[in-house]
Amino acid sequence: MITRLYQWTLRLAQSPNALWALAIVAFIESSVFPIPPDILMIPLIIARPREAFKIAGIATVASVLGGMLGYWIGFGAFETIGRPVLEFYGKDAYFDEFAVTYNEYGAWAVLIAGVTPFPYKVITILSGTTHLSLPVFVAASIFARSLRFFIVATLLWKFGELIRVFIERRLGLIFTLLIVIFIGGFYAVKFI
Repeated sequence: MITRLYQWTLRLAQSPNALWALAIVAFIESSVFPIPPDILMIPLIIARPREAFKIAGIATVASVLGGMLGYWIGFGAFETIGRPVLEFYGKDAYFDEFAVTYNEYGAWAVLIAGVTPFPYKVITILSGTTHLSLPVFVAASIFARSLRFFIVATLLWKFGELIRVFIERRLGLIFTLLIVIFIGGFYAVKFI
């Protein structure tokens, strides 16, 4: 199923309506869809390098709006929609214990999920379910998704096809390491 979705997404990148497709994929990826918008962004930016930042902007806006849908799913439809999505990703068993302390660190969770390979949709749903402050959720989402998509766009705009393979294989790991370093630095400053 994932392979078919991946192939479908790649075909969308070649269509005349690719920017609309990117917006739709970025929107639904933030709440339920398993394929990240990067799969469309990368070939689009390679084909249209002058539009790299427009493409990143479309992905950011659509992803944040989709994240708000995920928030709503968690807030208003957790049992009927949210819990099945979390079950699909194998995250439902941890929900109850995680929800107790989630709001204290919710902005960090949104930031980390927004830039790393961790499924952002899980965090959007958890944010709504635990009633994380909506302005905090939106601000963290804008920052995280902008960071992720504009770094990818900048690298592709600057290095083109040469950087594509690196991004597809290693960017999630690089973002994860940067977040670990960032959080480690934050705690070091706080406790030193």
